[in-house]
Amino acid sequence: MSETSATVPRHLGIILDGNRRWARERGLPLSEGHKAGYKNIETILEAALDRGVEYVSMYTFSSENWNRPIDEVRQLMKLFLWIFRHELGNLKRHGVRIQVLGNKLRIGKALLKAIHNAEQETAGNKRGTLLLCLDYGGQQEIVDAMKQLVANGMRARDLTAEQISGQLQANGVPPVDLIIRTSGEQRLSNFMLWQAAYSEFMFTQTKWPDFSVEEFGEMLDAYAQRARRFGK
Repeated sequence: MSETSATVPRHLGIILDGNRRWARERGLPLSEGHKAGYKNIETILEAALDRGVEYVSMYTFSSENWNRPIDEVRQLMKLFLWIFRHELGNLKRHGVRIQVLGNKLRIGKALLKAIHNAEQETAGNKRGTLLLCLDYGGQQEIVDAMKQLVANGMRARDLTAEQISGQLQANGVPPVDLIIRTSGEQRLSNFMLWQAAYSEFMFTQTKWPDFSVEEFGEMLDAYAQRARRFGK
């Protein structure tokens, strides 16, 4: 066949954009926008799982986000630590496996320990997988994979796409079928560059804290009408 019906994306990627603008519009501290954004993660994750999505990758903090104001970064790290410490039980009840992608070189020992615990505690969950991209950059993920292959003695002439995929942090996770970005921006911003080779894209002006289950459902319905050709 030259094309396939999309139906439900097996792997959904979401670039969570607009938390800060949402807060500024309401005269609130930026930290309140990030908190509101977190609350919506669980809502949309549950809706995605209910529709049959198996993997949900959410871009929560890029490697470039370290260039933001120090106080904002500090508040974000505190929020991440709180989530992994206090929301783990809730995620476990949803039957979700947690996996965190990223370098994680600057996030601090306490957060690193909380992440490791969350991954271990949810490793056996089967309903779906939530991949949180934290201190993550798509280019660096590919560079790290190539370095590992070279260190393993791989010769250039023997290199294949499958071998590179096998060295990525998201090894074993299927390619991203659909990427949604909120808040009006229309770019990837270094998100899952390898996995997004044949992704479908959808954009909305809605800021992430206001992104509703209804709008998300409309996007999935529209995705189901697309024909994916994969270059054929």
